[in-house]
Amino acid sequence: MRCGPLCHFLWLWLCLSYVDAVPTQKIQADTKVLIKTIITRINAISHMQSVSKYSVSGLDYLPDFHSALSLSMMNDLLETYQKILINLPSRNLMQISNDMENLQQLLQLLASSKGCHLTQVPGINSLKGSILEASIYSTEVVVLKGLKVFLKEMLQQLDFNPAC
Repeated sequence: MRCGPLCHFLWLWLCLSYVDAVPTQKIQADTKVLIKTIITRINAISHMQSVSKYSVSGLDYLPDFHSALSLSMMNDLLETYQKILINLPSRNLMQISNDMENLQQLLQLLASSKGCHLTQVPGINSLKGSILEASIYSTEVVVLKGLKVFLKEMLQQLDFNPAC
């Protein structure tokens, strides 16, 4: 019976393809949980509850996003927000910043499991300008609100298996 080796090969191929899909789903699930955690942390900051609309002129470096986010766009936006958060001198942001770093690593792991190669974002050179020094509170609120909107959009996009 010549079907033996062919059947064994097909069975092995099926097992290997299934094993590869499980970690990607696990990484995607972990990424979604971490996004929800960050959103919860943002909502828990007391002064984020009392403001409905803040606007700070000169925050042109805040990233804008599109409705269909690819993994590389998500990575670029996370990197930009991470650089902004690091430069804001607030104790409220330390855990969010750490979570953002972990989220970025999960996203890069997800991308590499799909065969994508993400590059580093050319960073924001200097955020220590007059905007951050003059209106730290307002800047923090504007950045966190933008980050929250982006994370909600990212959470939705992860359900659709975004491309590289």
